[in-house]
Amino acid sequence: MGSCCSSSDRVEPANTSQIPLKGSHENSAYEFEARAKNRGCTDVIFLILLAVFLGGAVYFLAHCYHNGDIDRVLNGYDSCGNVCGKKNAPDSTITCLGVDHTDKKFLQINGINGIILNQKNIDRKCVSSCEGYRQLLNRCIPQETKENKKTYFTKTGIPDYLQEVTEDLDICKMEILYLFLISFGFSVLLIIFFRFLAGVVVWVILIGAMITSVAGTVFLWILWKNKKDALKTKTHDVDSATESVTSYLAFAIAATIVTVIIWLVILVMRKRIKLVVQLFKEAGKAISSMPLILFEPILTFLSIGGLIAIWLYFSLWIESAGFLTRVPETDPKYYYKKDTIIKVARWYNLFALFWLVQFCVGCQHMVIAGAVSKWFFTRDRNLMGCPIARSFWNLIRYHLGSVALGSFLIALVQIIRAILKYVESKTKASENAVSRCIFRTCQCCLWCFEKVLQFFSRNAYIEVAMNGYNFCKGGQQAFKLFATNALRVAAINSVGDFVLFLGKAIVVIATVLIGVHMLQDKEEIQHKWIPLALVGLFAYVVSHIFVTVYEMAIDTIFLCFCEDCEENDGLSRPYYMSRGLMEFVQNSKKALSIRDNPRAEAWSSSPHKK
Repeated sequence: MGSCCSSSDRVEPANTSQIPLKGSHENSAYEFEARAKNRGCTDVIFLILLAVFLGGAVYFLAHCYHNGDIDRVLNGYDSCGNVCGKKNAPDSTITCLGVDHTDKKFLQINGINGIILNQKNIDRKCVSSCEGYRQLLNRCIPQETKENKKTYFTKTGIPDYLQEVTEDLDICKMEILYLFLISFGFSVLLIIFFRFLAGVVVWVILIGAMITSVAGTVFLWILWKNKKDALKTKTHDVDSATESVTSYLAFAIAATIVTVIIWLVILVMRKRIKLVVQLFKEAGKAISSMPLILFEPILTFLSIGGLIAIWLYFSLWIESAGFLTRVPETDPKYYYKKDTIIKVARWYNLFALFWLVQFCVGCQHMVIAGAVSKWFFTRDRNLMGCPIARSFWNLIRYHLGSVALGSFLIALVQIIRAILKYVESKTKASENAVSRCIFRTCQCCLWCFEKVLQFFSRNAYIEVAMNGYNFCKGGQQAFKLFATNALRVAAINSVGDFVLFLGKAIVVIATVLIGVHMLQDKEEIQHKWIPLALVGLFAYVVSHIFVTVYEMAIDTIFLCFCEDCEENDGLSRPYYMSRGLMEFVQNSKKALSIRDNPRAEAWSSSPHKK
């Protein structure tokens, strides 16, 4: 049982030089599992920590449930603590408590605009209707100063607006369904496009960037020249014109430097860019061999959706919890005061959301990485068996602790950022330029650190799934491989990520444009942006699901490629990689000749050769 704090690691991959190139069922079953034949449970202490943490969440939620009433948030309560819309239980110590408000379902708030839940010195009472007030979430809010003020959402008020939106969605429901299917089709075409035309896409983008940078630089130099010539004829406001010329000169010089860097980077990394193109092709092969892997992000999406729903439900109970307390130095007014446990429960619940969401994402990464790495390290892929099921079993049986550790680290940074944001909001009234700069600098640093942790965790998960390492060992191995392949990593994380982002953007834009064309003749629709926004959101989610699998497959194949280069030489120890990837390693020509004719090569090196 290995963990970050122990010295127990998996046994290094067995020598695979004796494994036949093309093989039997025995070979197919052996190749990938031989890499971690002593695979064991990793980072179990953090899985136990997660279980203990969830147990603590149960304690906090039980306390809030015992001292809370969700109707206090949903319906509101009057100045004596009686919940609107229900019959309240009497209390011998508070004479005004215990009123039957069954027929008074709305909370009327006087003297303030907005949605008020539990503020102290607010005049609150339960009423049967919101006559003379605006109704919002079972609250009667005072009218605004300008009653005819037009808001962004609607001209006729929120209830009418919701009715209008409902009617609009009903009118164009078939078009929305068609657009959903179109976005799904575009996402499938995107994967096919990456699979067969990745080279064209990547080079078009790079060449376009080179041409655009040159054109922009030339344009800025021409502007500077024109401004400089115009300065000679100026007789007034010379200082301002001189400053403008200097600014254009600075822009032109900066653009020139950027252009030179872009050209040098592309020229120096041109062979690495070819590797990016090949990785796109290999990822397409892996996904086409295991099409069910595309359903893994859907499961993750549903899991995260369920977590958010549960978190919202628990948040309502936490916000409703409290002890009825009289407001000092006022007429008999009461509010529900939160004790320390309830206040801690807020942050505990938020941290639980961060941790469990990252845990679900980490499980997805681990399953995809395990399946793709098994695909890579199996020579005869017709005999792979069920790589997705095997990867899922390895996750559940061995590596949930590693996912718990990686997700904990990311969630820890996220909760620190949330606390810092809360402190900033509380001190906003007294903040100055210095404190504002400090807060923003800290947020920026934490955001960067979070992104680094996410990158580190993703690649650590790949090594864990591939080789059975614990989380820290996997991260160490991934860092080592990245350090020895720095230029390749730079190419993949710049060019590759940009191409994938562009693919998602194209799906969304194309779907929305088709939607605009389909809805332009429906004059009866009052808010066309609502169905278009819904369609755009769905298109993004669908394309993100497909692209996430593709992105993880690319990262996994790259690390598998690096591992293959370290462990094998293509001669005495044949490579697992494909012919396309073999072109990017040393001894590629000889290794390719061995792959094409292994028996002839074995005979030529035999001592019995005549």
